[in-house]
Amino acid sequence: MEPGRRIPDRRVVRGMAAAAVGLLLGCQTRDRLLFPDPVGPGGTGPQTLIDVPAADTTVTAGPGYVVTGLSTDPDGIDTLYFETEGGASGFPPFTGGEDSVRFGLPLTTSGLAGDTITLRVFGTDRLGNRGDTATRRIAVE
Repeated sequence: MEPGRRIPDRRVVRGMAAAAVGLLLGCQTRDRLLFPDPVGPGGTGPQTLIDVPAADTTVTAGPGYVVTGLSTDPDGIDTLYFETEGGASGFPPFTGGEDSVRFGLPLTTSGLAGDTITLRVFGTDRLGNRGDTATRRIAVE
């Protein structure tokens, strides 16, 4: 044993052991904190894809460019959200829909030569599940 080190009193050791056993046994019988599942009853949110353009692209500045896509969910589409960054266009959310919703967004490209427009689209279904975000970057020349 190291010099100057004390041996703990047996009562302290027994008390610590009893506390550890109490914690282990208590964990099996006490109520646990439960948190709501972040995914609602339907499982996943809408699957959204942008089909035109099929990938990030470059367009010529001019009167406009139309981006199209589709969002589907067997639980029904509640809302589609459209976010733009770097362009002059903004779009309000689309609410209500069936199991699938096709969309077309006219992006203004006039006067934006040298800029890049980033478009993000995602949806929520009628059960409250949010789907993945579809993204396109459109460079304007």
